[in-house]
Amino acid sequence: MIQNIDITGVNVDIDNDLKKYINKKIGKLDKYVPRKEKESVRAEVKIKEANTKKKKQYTCEVILHLSHDKITVKETTVNMFAAVDIVETKYKNQLKKYKEQHSVMRGHTRRLINKFQSRRGA
Repeated sequence: MIQNIDITGVNVDIDNDLKKYINKKIGKLDKYVPRKEKESVRAEVKIKEANTKKKKQYTCEVILHLSHDKITVKETTVNMFAAVDIVETKYKNQLKKYKEQHSVMRGHTRRLINKFQSRRGA
């Protein structure tokens, strides 16, 4: 669970239900982060409200600070909770790619599989 999550609202009040929801969704993203970086991960969540002519739009921007990089994801929808859900899904995909690139065992299993296949004559 990501412990350091900073939640701010711009032109919108953040109630306890939304804070709990954000902590639940964004906090679970640590399982997609490499082990050695889990302690230093911190997240900044910004919820912004923009009034257009016909309807309100909410923008959820999450900045995840990792040891090697900073990943930013932004989504705008009509519902704040839906914006958080979409951001979480986008982060899962980006963090999977990040973990593949920065993991210690990168390519190790591939080499082992090729080694055993060559021994069997496959």
